[in-house]
This record gives sequence, structure tokens and C-alpha cells, in this order.
Amino acid sequence: MERLMVNLVNPTCDPEFAARVSSVFLAPGLSVYNSPRYTVFPGFCDVHVHFREPGFSYKETIASGSRASARGGYTAVCTMPNLNPVPDSKAHLAPQLEKIRSDSCVHIYPYGAITVGEKGETLADMADMAEDVVAFSDDGRGVQSDDMMRTAMETARKLGKCIVAHCEDNSLLRGGYIHDGAYAAAHGHRGICSESEYRPIERDLRLAEEVGCAYHVCHISTKESVEAIRKAKARGVNVTCETAPHYLVMTDADLQEDGRFKMNPPLRSESDRQALLEGILDGTIDMIATDHAPHSAEEKSRGLEKSAFGIVGIETAFPILYTHLVKPGILTIERLMELLVTNPRKRFHLPLGNDFSVWDLNEEFIVDPSEFLSMGKATPFEGHKLSGKCMLTICDGSVVYSKR
Repeated sequence: MERLMVNLVNPTCDPEFAARVSSVFLAPGLSVYNSPRYTVFPGFCDVHVHFREPGFSYKETIASGSRASARGGYTAVCTMPNLNPVPDSKAHLAPQLEKIRSDSCVHIYPYGAITVGEKGETLADMADMAEDVVAFSDDGRGVQSDDMMRTAMETARKLGKCIVAHCEDNSLLRGGYIHDGAYAAAHGHRGICSESEYRPIERDLRLAEEVGCAYHVCHISTKESVEAIRKAKARGVNVTCETAPHYLVMTDADLQEDGRFKMNPPLRSESDRQALLEGILDGTIDMIATDHAPHSAEEKSRGLEKSAFGIVGIETAFPILYTHLVKPGILTIERLMELLVTNPRKRFHLPLGNDFSVWDLNEEFIVDPSEFLSMGKATPFEGHKLSGKCMLTICDGSVVYSKR
């Protein structure tokens, strides 16, 4: 091979990136990708996924989740702790670590729980787990007690770890299950108010500022959340945050009476979506994560009110963002790579080795959940036409996904 002809996007300005790509394309059968038709990106990193194992392997497994990640171009993911057993001690973390070692084809970094059983009552054995977890989170449940969150932040600071928070005030939920907006009012649904998200964020930001803890906010969805984090950053608070592709592309006006449109937090208003885009553009929002949350078909078949919260997204994230944000000129491809590669790896100290994915950005396809490698099939993007197909994913120099 005389020269490398693929298009390289190298947001980290890694001087060895091209050399590593070249070495892989010299392997038998892979030189077909050395064409201007293809674009190569460093391995994406998703800091918010649910792979459900141990405890709920009928929804997803480490094996199926990692294969789905590879198909989406992801080579590093961080798994949330709403499992059974909840990883709230070294002993309870062990089964998940064993499954990761035996079954994963990408890099998986587990979170440890903040509280025992994620019940918010007793602090988990954070010190015992610290060397084996990427950070601490009770994702799926907000830590309701101010004192408990302060203690967790103080402990995390001493351990050199980040607190990663699902921010939700249970006292404000009032049985809601979609956004408290126009669709809920028109169709007789109970709504989740924006305050239930941004009030806990405001509390945590004050605590993080007082304690000096590294703090990361999960899946923000409201304009008030964006503004609170923007102001905190201006004050020097050590905070980062994420949002998800569906909050950047959809609103509650897109809702249908189908469980595949139910997630937590819910799809919000157009003004919220615009605020999230502004936060992406001005750097308030540091990264995009999928909150990939698979459930069984039966659990997602009960309509908006009774279906389980959560959708899948790791196989469609990049095509959604590329189609709806990059192609229209809202976002540059370089900024998207900061959000998917550079910033999440930097915040959580995750190395980027010989990991990359190869894409045909011009290939269009219709989202068909039956093709997903994830066991979960519920996505609000079913039937949507998107641009960008992952052709090949390399992790640690080895092929972990190939479309051919």
C-alpha cells in the first residue's frame, strides 16, 4: 500500500494515529477500506450505558452490549450500577468484572454505586471499590438527601474519583412519565416537571463547590439545567455534564402513544432542545452519551404510561448526530469528535489506544431495530432515514465489528 487514502479525523492531534490506522489496513482483507470513500474516527466513548448484567440478562448482556457498542463505533463505555447485585462493595462488583473480562469485545469501565443498593440510605463501600471503578453513581435514582450527597462527595474527593449524578427530586415527580408540556396536557398524561431535574442539579452544584469534588451531571434535558451548569462553570466549579442524542433531535411534539418514546428524563420542549444545542455550541455541555437502556419487548409494549423507562441508542448515536447536526451545519465534525471522543476520555481518564472506527458517511439507511446487535429494540428513531454506516471497528488493534 503506497499511501493512506482514507479521510482521517483526529481530534486529539495524535501524531501516531495515521500510523496505527495504516498498520491495520495492511492486514489481509482490510486494505479494501483504504479509499477516499471512507472516514476514520478514533474510538468513541460513551460514559452512560446500561448493560444489565449481572441480574437482568434478559434485557442485555455484557456480550450483546459490547457487540452493539462496536457496531456503533464505540470502543469504550461506562456501565451504570443498577444491577443485581448492585456494585456497592468489592464483593458485589466482582461478578460484573468477571463477565467483562470473559465476554466483552470493547473496553468496559463500571461505575460503583454511591449508596448501598442504590437506596440512598447508607454510603456504599466506596474506598473498597475505588481501584476497580471509573467513578461513583446511583444512576436511575437521585440521591435525595443533602447530607448523603455531601458525604459521598467528600469521600469521592479523598479517593480522587468523580460523583456522577442522576438528578431527580422524587417529591416533584407526582407519578409523571412524560414531559409536563403540551402533549401531556392534550392527551391526558401525567407530566414530569422540569424542576424535578434542575433543582437537584442546583443543590449538587452548591455542594460540589463547597466540597471541591469532581462532579458530573447525567443526561441533562432542560434549559434551566444548562443555565445552572453554565453559571457554575463560570464560578469555577469542577463540573461536567452530558446530554443524549434524542434530547438534541426530538421534543415532546414528536411523542407517540408507544413505549419506545418513553425515557427518563423525558423528551422536553423545543425551547429546551434549543438551549441544549446552545450548551453544546458554547461548551457548557461537555459530552454526548447515549443512556443506552435496553428492556425486553414486553416491558416496552405497555404504552407511554406503563412501559419501562429507557431506550436503546448506542448503535444509532453517531448517525443521528451526523445526520441532524453535522450535515445541516449546526455542528462541525471536529466538535462532534470532542463530544464523543476527547472530552469523555479526558474527564474520566480513559486511554485511547489503537482504537478506531471506519465509516461510509454517504451511505443512507432506514433504522430497523431488527438489525440491532443489542437485545433491546426500543428506539424512537425506528423508520427514520439516517446517513453514515459503520463499516469496521477496531479495538486494541483487533477487528471487533465488520459490516462485510
